[in-house]
Amino acid sequence: MRTVAAGEMASCRVLRQVWCGCRRGPGVRPGSQASSFGTKAGHQLRRGGSSKRSGPLGDQPFAGVLQLENLTREGLVDALRAAIVDQRGPLVTLNKPPGLPVTGKPGELTLFSVLPELSQSLGLKDRELQVVQASGKDTSGLVLLSSCPQTASRLQKFFIHSRRAQRPTATYCAVTDGIPATSEGDIQATLKLEHIDGVDLVIPVKSPSRKDFQEGVKRTFSHFHVVAMGSGCALVQLQPLTVFPSQLQVHMVLQLCPVLGDHTYSARVGTVLGQRFLLPAESTKPQRQVLDEALLRRLCLTPAQAAQLPLHLHLRCLHLPGMRPREAPMKLLAPLPPYFSRTLQCLGLRQQ
Repeated sequence: MRTVAAGEMASCRVLRQVWCGCRRGPGVRPGSQASSFGTKAGHQLRRGGSSKRSGPLGDQPFAGVLQLENLTREGLVDALRAAIVDQRGPLVTLNKPPGLPVTGKPGELTLFSVLPELSQSLGLKDRELQVVQASGKDTSGLVLLSSCPQTASRLQKFFIHSRRAQRPTATYCAVTDGIPATSEGDIQATLKLEHIDGVDLVIPVKSPSRKDFQEGVKRTFSHFHVVAMGSGCALVQLQPLTVFPSQLQVHMVLQLCPVLGDHTYSARVGTVLGQRFLLPAESTKPQRQVLDEALLRRLCLTPAQAAQLPLHLHLRCLHLPGMRPREAPMKLLAPLPPYFSRTLQCLGLRQQ
């Protein structure tokens, strides 16, 4: 039986308290450099939903994860208002919590579905916000909105031109289970979206034909840079140069370093005698990410709690052109979610 040092036990107790939202600093206003969500809705986000306890951290231990089933439309609007990190001219920038889809089926609670109410609450009257840039449901971080169609169109053209010029405009932070073989590099992969067993999954294509590209297969590119390493994990900076669903998650799986909390694609990485290898993507079904015992101890998690681990992929920074012809370019930043910061602390990973 493993003997746990008193210091380690104390450290885990502190982290449990922080993850559960038991230790909270004073509230911060929108636009500050700390993570923030609004009043009642914010409390639901911080506590992570269920009050049942299956262990020291409970069933939903991760502060800042959005539980849509606990929110009304009004509550979501309140949370989004409190998540504003920048507002200038027609542009409104949010720090989106994970768990919020941008679009969905009619009647579902999504970012798009509450844009009319959010616009009204910000006093925009008939100038309704529209989405300019946003990441997927499980990804946290920056969402760029605009109340001016001309500004939105200009920014969309800017993003398209930047991709064609292979100039990154978005920077993500990710914690990976595993350390990339090189500290920096480019990832190239040809990907397709396939409907398998009722789920849309991204599949790498080894030798695509011209017909494949006509049917939606796409060459994708990302740049990565390892910022810090520790405990068999890495803090990685990712800059996509193309746009494709789940591109960054699949790219890191191809590096044998799945993103922490990736419960869709991490099962494609197998291990035999300590050596990692790729399993066939077409026949490997999504499943909850399995972490080794040493990593669970560092994170102070049980296996059941690790099965609820949020995706550690955060849209940290966006580079935009100036609002006017001679205005300096803009750099928008989104603070890390509380659970992401706690993970960095547990693993001894320091962000530069």
